[in-house]
Amino acid sequence: MRISKQTLIAASGILSVMGLLSCDKEMKLYHPEQTDLSGKALIKVHNATLNSTRNYVLVDDKSITGAGLAYGGLFPSVSYYSAIDAGTRTVTVRDTLATTTQKPVTVSQAFDANTNYTIFTYDTLNNTKALVVKDNLEQINDTTARIRFANLIYSRVPVPAVDIYSIKRKANVFTNVNPATVTNWIPFATDLSDTLYVRATGSATNLTQLNGLLPRQKRSYTIVFRGVYQLTSGVNTRVLSSFTSF
Repeated sequence: MRISKQTLIAASGILSVMGLLSCDKEMKLYHPEQTDLSGKALIKVHNATLNSTRNYVLVDDKSITGAGLAYGGLFPSVSYYSAIDAGTRTVTVRDTLATTTQKPVTVSQAFDANTNYTIFTYDTLNNTKALVVKDNLEQINDTTARIRFANLIYSRVPVPAVDIYSIKRKANVFTNVNPATVTNWIPFATDLSDTLYVRATGSATNLTQLNGLLPRQKRSYTIVFRGVYQLTSGVNTRVLSSFTSF
């Protein structure tokens, strides 16, 4: 009886798997789920660096990201944080392509255990900057959410501070926020779909807007003003966006 080449390959593969499973009872086929976060700091990275396309996050020169982080992207991409060992750590955000013109940005500082941080990168490829913010998340015991505002707008010339105006509240929810600034969290109603406008402080002229903001109860959100202040179209147009922090 002749045995086909395909049958031999299949049999060989099965035997190889069986051998691997039996050679070491202690061998782990999967990484165990990390459930003990004691002694861990928790970080999140938002990329507002203009024209960046494939940023990776490294902690002490070891990558913690999978796919590259594009402009406007968030790591982790969901409403969680990435756990790192607490203590003095070096966090680098960079493009790993050999021909990149992007300047790597590095943050070396103490990260406290059981503490959440967001690292915002911003500015331009050849002058990338980082802003590290301790996220003082609070336990929300009512039906509201929490929002904060990050002004990461870029301009070659000085630009005014801005306000964030709420259509539903008919009032500013953030006032006089300078570039490269992240505000504290404030309570925000969750029963209304709101539109937020960016305005130069003291002005009623809308620079851009965020439509349909409808936060969920007990969640925390970050509103981001990014892009080039003077641009109203194109890839780097000024834009107001949001992401779920927690």
